[in-house]
Amino acid sequence: MATSPRSPPGAPPPPEFEISRQSRLLAALSKKVIDLDELRMLAAQGVPDGAAVRPTVWKLLLGYLPSDRALWEQELAKKRSQYAAFKEEFLSNPMEIARQRELEGQGSENAGSIYNGLLHRSEITQEEHPLSLGKTTAWNQFFEYSEIIEQIDRDVKRTHPDMHFFCGDSSFAKSNQESLKNILIIFAKLNAGIRYVQGMNEILAPLFFVFRNDPDDKNANFAEADSFFCFMELLSGFRDNFCQKLDNSAVGIQGTLSKLSQLVAKYDGELQRHLEITTEINPQFYAFRWITLLLTQEFNFADTIHIWDTLLSDPDGPQETLLRICCAMLILVRKRLLAGDFTSNLKLLQNYPPTNISHLLYVANKLH
Repeated sequence: MATSPRSPPGAPPPPEFEISRQSRLLAALSKKVIDLDELRMLAAQGVPDGAAVRPTVWKLLLGYLPSDRALWEQELAKKRSQYAAFKEEFLSNPMEIARQRELEGQGSENAGSIYNGLLHRSEITQEEHPLSLGKTTAWNQFFEYSEIIEQIDRDVKRTHPDMHFFCGDSSFAKSNQESLKNILIIFAKLNAGIRYVQGMNEILAPLFFVFRNDPDDKNANFAEADSFFCFMELLSGFRDNFCQKLDNSAVGIQGTLSKLSQLVAKYDGELQRHLEITTEINPQFYAFRWITLLLTQEFNFADTIHIWDTLLSDPDGPQETLLRICCAMLILVRKRLLAGDFTSNLKLLQNYPPTNISHLLYVANKLH
């Protein structure tokens, strides 16, 4: 977590500072109407793990919870009900939909015509037939997304294989995997322009982990719904990075990488020239993953969570803060980079060394 600007660079916050910050954060959250500017300032320094308030803080920072506490219960109930409707609409098998229509439309009198869970052939309409060519049929949409669903399934199973929370044979891990899959499938179906892009599972993972570990059991049980809406909000600021048609535009990923290059040139021209001119290392070779996956692959999971405290605290959205952190990552290893060639530098940046996260965020903040 980030240190106070008054702390020595990289030094861990003294215990009394941690306790003071924790009490200030709890006081800020206890107000009837949350002062979001104050909350952002406190969260940007890192949310103390012992305070057990990170789920609430992140939901406020992402705009999922309104600042008025009196509206929380009503807003959560509305959103969670909406997500339940999404699940019913987007996760149902076409055969299940057909069976449901049959039961609803003809009632108990004809319910007996469903034998062993299957509709009689004569009762399947042209629209409901699996071989129907109609683009709006449930089966067409089912087959259209089957490849994406298979990709999501593969990626979810590879999410943080070193963590029992996400992987393993326990029912808890399998339940968490199922929740990740549900969220990503619904997101893909609601966002036809992007659908699913590999790596989205890595961005979703920190959100779901934090919300599923909420000390309030009711909130923890609704982690899937809450994660879905916060994931939607988070990706709204990075959506253009995932749109292939915009890759080479000013707002696409190439434009974002160009901004990083300009930032490095502004604060360390010698380093930028050595990387891009002398050793011919384009930011795309290493920073593409840093930016698109919000640094989730460069640090251990606990450090990623602390970095996200700072990322989510930016009132203008996470992207500018993300670029400053990426720039700080380069500055922290500048001596090794200036002494290195193409091969050694690329290896270093694609496998970023363990670092003091407090110091990294301190340096990034100085670039503001």
